[in-house]
Amino acid sequence: MRIGVLGGGPAGLYFAALAKKANPAHDIRLVERNAPDATFGWGVVFSEETLGALRDADRESYLDITESFARWSAIDVHYAGKIVRSGGHVFSGVARKHLLQILQDRCRSLGVEMSFLDELPDLSRFEDCDLVVAADGVNSTVRRLLEDRFRPRLDVHRSKYVWFGTTRSFDAFTFIFRRTPHGLFQVHAYPFDARTSTFIVECNQATWERAGLEGVTEEESIAFCEELFGPELEGHRLMSNRSLWVSFVTLRCESWHDGNVVLLGDAAHTAHFTIGSGTKLAMEDAISLANAIEVFPDSLESALTQYELERQPVVERFQEAARESSRYFEDVIRYTTFDPLPFAFQLLTRSGRITHLELEKRDPAFVAEVDRWFARRASGVDAVQRAPRPERTGRIPLATPPPPLLAPLDLAGVRIENRIALRAGDGPLVPSVAAALLEAPGVVLTPFVAVCADGRITPDTPVADDVAEFVPGVERSPVCVLLGHAGRRGSVMPRRHGADRPLREGGWDLVSASALPFGPRSRTPKELDRAGMDRVVEDFVAGAAVAGRAGAGAVLLECSRGYLLASFLSPLANHRADEWGGPVEARLRFPLEVLAAVRSAWDGPLGVRYSATDWAPGGLSRHDSLAAAHAFAAGGADFLDVVAGGTVAEQRPVYGRFFLVPYGDVVRNEVGVPTMTSGNLTTADEANTILAAGRADLVVLDPRIGARPTVRDGTT
Repeated sequence: MRIGVLGGGPAGLYFAALAKKANPAHDIRLVERNAPDATFGWGVVFSEETLGALRDADRESYLDITESFARWSAIDVHYAGKIVRSGGHVFSGVARKHLLQILQDRCRSLGVEMSFLDELPDLSRFEDCDLVVAADGVNSTVRRLLEDRFRPRLDVHRSKYVWFGTTRSFDAFTFIFRRTPHGLFQVHAYPFDARTSTFIVECNQATWERAGLEGVTEEESIAFCEELFGPELEGHRLMSNRSLWVSFVTLRCESWHDGNVVLLGDAAHTAHFTIGSGTKLAMEDAISLANAIEVFPDSLESALTQYELERQPVVERFQEAARESSRYFEDVIRYTTFDPLPFAFQLLTRSGRITHLELEKRDPAFVAEVDRWFARRASGVDAVQRAPRPERTGRIPLATPPPPLLAPLDLAGVRIENRIALRAGDGPLVPSVAAALLEAPGVVLTPFVAVCADGRITPDTPVADDVAEFVPGVERSPVCVLLGHAGRRGSVMPRRHGADRPLREGGWDLVSASALPFGPRSRTPKELDRAGMDRVVEDFVAGAAVAGRAGAGAVLLECSRGYLLASFLSPLANHRADEWGGPVEARLRFPLEVLAAVRSAWDGPLGVRYSATDWAPGGLSRHDSLAAAHAFAAGGADFLDVVAGGTVAEQRPVYGRFFLVPYGDVVRNEVGVPTMTSGNLTTADEANTILAAGRADLVVLDPRIGARPTVRDGTT
């Protein structure tokens, strides 16, 4: 094949070398706009997994790369005047310029034709090529020329960052957090040779503006950052290489190839630098593309399709992890009230790729310290004897503390023995959860219980008078009764017949905040008037009283997913022009009235489940969500169960691992109220990760496997 490669970064060079090595008959020409020794950035970091892929793809270049590595296994977090270290992470770094030299030498030895300082305004020079590989970076000329084919989407991040080098060689991947009168600044620093480290400074837009950094020169930026981080630099200097304050852009392309043109590396995608994946992803792209060409030598379209099918899902997962990581740093001010240990744990688990269990494998002593801190805080006393941190030999302290999910929780004066909530009727926990939880989770959640017959969702929905049937006298597990009114989502068939399908016979009249049907097939409800509101309030109070007589330990008010109280809260369901409609404060008025009435009649733990987002345009804003959380907490809610969606049938849900956790995290750490979280959470490891990171106080596990748990005398 005749192959033209546009771009002489790691992606283009590595692909050219691999393709030429696989088939010396390929005629490969690489064109780069910059000089061969030009590079923007300092060091490149590789994980052990990536190194294994490079070794298998081309051992010669792998050996050259690894000979000059700086290696380290620790992560240091400088925060609140302390340094917290976590070991066992195993990173390797190399100077980006040296990496380029190695790959250029490899290409040269294999016979790849390379041209530098060669700007191509279009693809006319590659007209005779069978394949054109666009590896020309995030500002790709090829992608711009064929924008309508690749359909790129650009997501500009909210923070500003500047990429320096420094003559100080750190001995760990180092995070530094520094409060200033302007706001919070943070550093990501790591070594890449014996004398030099990368030193990235980041802050949010508002802090950057208050610090007067808009429009400053490179020299002024260096002077500012050297003074700010003088203690950590220890007299060493910062170095610039076109180091300007910019905002990161996450790039996604709907398609990665068109005809004989294919995108590679940053030309196709980017992932935020906080998980250090840009060069890794680019070189793995090169491996995949070179392999695909060899697997399908007679069909270029099959090869490019195979490459895209293999790499796009992998990259999308990394981008999602990188987005979570970048959001952490954009909003890290939220966690600056944390103690150093949980702060460091929160940072290390920010992207979801590293969990409590994975950290325990890497550094059991660090996780034991975190668990010990959590147990002491949960108990209010030094319940677990302190053991000295062992030397880094893998030895675990003898006094092993319980994991966070087994720590107690004081909720409005009621002791919850552990942090796991199970829905009545769910399957048992996966085997990795302590066996004791099978018999006694921290909390048992009932299904939706209607406060009146007309508040049912389906004919099978239990009403408050039925509560005694499934609130057993569990000695160690208080039962939390979910009280609600279906509103416009009522009078439908059971879910086994399909979602929100209206009853053909035996239905009942519906009420809602406004006379708006839930979906195109739904019945139109009546707008709830004042007299109807009074009846609803009375029904909620009566339902709480029944729950109390039945022995319930807690009550949770349903104000989510489009049911009656939620319909008042959301602007998509509430079009009222009276005192219960309009701004969020008015839309909250009736749900808060119900909360106040139940609070006055119920002495035990009282929670509110509410949707933080409608997952639909024009729905609840972030301001609305936080206003609701503040109002519910001030109105007497002891905890909040923060969920999402369900307000309108045409919602655009975003599911996935931990998908509800970020909503509850914001509420817990910005409003300061205990939260319960859920959303495809199935393992003890996930629960421990969320709890130890301070992202929730109770976790609803959703195992959905095996037999249903027995909570009393064989009754579920």
